Amino acid sequence: MPFTHRVIRSIDYINEYLGRITAWLVLGCVVTCFLVAFLRYVFSIGYVWMQELYVWQHALVFMLGAGYTLLHDGHVRVDVFYSKLSPKGQALVQIIGTCFFLWPWLFVVSFYGWSFIKSSWQILEESPQTDGLPGYFLLKSVIYVFCFVIFLQSFAHILRSTVLIFRGYEVPRFVTSETIGQGK
Repeated sequence: MPFTHRVIRSIDYINEYLGRITAWLVLGCVVTCFLVAFLRYVFSIGYVWMQELYVWQHALVFMLGAGYTLLHDGHVRVDVFYSKLSPKGQALVQIIGTCFFLWPWLFVVSFYGWSFIKSSWQILEESPQTDGLPGYFLLKSVIYVFCFVIFLQSFAHILRSTVLIFRGYEVPRFVTSETIGQGK
């Protein structure tokens, strides 16, 4: 198997597994949200930390699951011309869009996120709410994980598109719901 195929496969697996693990946070978010509503309206009990917990879980689902979503082409795309292009044309659009739109945006998020995250770590920031969750700085740090998984998957897309343009074939998607459990 060529080196580029192994790199693409490795990145796909990282985002596939991270996405599958992150998906369990959706269940946690639903259960926590249900408990918050149930305790509040049935027993008139409320916990700030519990309310924050489902907000944090919701944030983690989106930030950690972004690479998985990109892997499965689940992000919003303005598809006016893209669907009418040949596979090589689509691959070229993918490369241009990633290099000129996605990567600069990731750079901006990373650059401006640094001072935001750094200052949070310096004071070991906790929730701004009384009785909220500790470790707010950890949640803010997931911004960099978000940038990393999106960058990785977009790099795999560029490699996949480059192979299609210059080699004339599409690198097969190694990650499917059938192959994940079988280690293929």
